[in-house]
Amino acid sequence: MAERSLRGMKIGANSLETDRGVAFVERRDVYYVCPQGHDFAVPLVIDAVPPATWDCRCGQKGKLRDETVEEEAKPVKPPRTHWDMLMERREVGDLQVLLDERLELLRAGKLRQRFSRR
Repeated sequence: MAERSLRGMKIGANSLETDRGVAFVERRDVYYVCPQGHDFAVPLVIDAVPPATWDCRCGQKGKLRDETVEEEAKPVKPPRTHWDMLMERREVGDLQVLLDERLELLRAGKLRQRFSRR
């Protein structure tokens, strides 16, 4: 049965959907130029704010041509250290209690010290 229903069809080549009744959005071409001199256009919706840079086919960043766009500066978060992440979860008093417990176990010989052999 499946053979009959697919006979004569090129799978993936033709769409069975029609574009009747589809309203396409108005577009405009935004032009960029990369450091290697390539000029290229990117179609965008009319009310879209074009980004200041766009990747060129050569891998360079193309800059917006003939338009000025203010690029938003993203706030830079300072890098978190291990100590910062630990302090988000624990208080200094809790850490002191844990340290005292571990030192007591170590001194009693209930914990083995690990030595790396190189």
